[in-house]
Amino acid sequence: MSRPKTGSEPDPWRVPVIVAQIPDTGLHRELVASAAERQAIAEVAGLREVLSVRAEFDVVPKSGSRLQVTGSVRARIGQTCVVTLDPIESEIDEEVDLVFAPEAEARRLADLIEEGRDGEEPPAVADPPEAIMGGIIDLGRLATDALFLAIDPYPRKEGAVFEAEVTAPDPEDHPFAALKALQDNKKDQ
Repeated sequence: MSRPKTGSEPDPWRVPVIVAQIPDTGLHRELVASAAERQAIAEVAGLREVLSVRAEFDVVPKSGSRLQVTGSVRARIGQTCVVTLDPIESEIDEEVDLVFAPEAEARRLADLIEEGRDGEEPPAVADPPEAIMGGIIDLGRLATDALFLAIDPYPRKEGAVFEAEVTAPDPEDHPFAALKALQDNKKDQ
């Protein structure tokens, strides 16, 4: 299976939310990827197919212009068994819990956490918040990223076991066999 592509490819599933339009009470979004979006996700992830993708998110404003996004991503994907090469389907159910912050604050907190890792004292926060880029958070990209992280890179059909062919080594086949043959030829002369 190939790994998810990186670089300048466009996001296969985009659902932008304008931060300024999120009410103080927060918002709830249920997303379902279209057939074209599922095909694009499969191509980017190197999957045989993506049969379904659903995401459900709650976006809640927090202090300091931060947002907390919680929810889940559920998908059914088609892969190829690494042992039998048979087509298989896998279920994905991934929980999401992320904090977003304005870009400058997210960068500043990331720098502080890195500095804390170099010193003796552990950082107060394990991961920096995600950056809010251009006043928008993209729930489609968030769902796609969660899906990509949950994909098993070595899927196996149930009950499939890799059994390496074991052969007994030939006693005459060793690294010094050629030297021994030369030595035996020398003795015969």
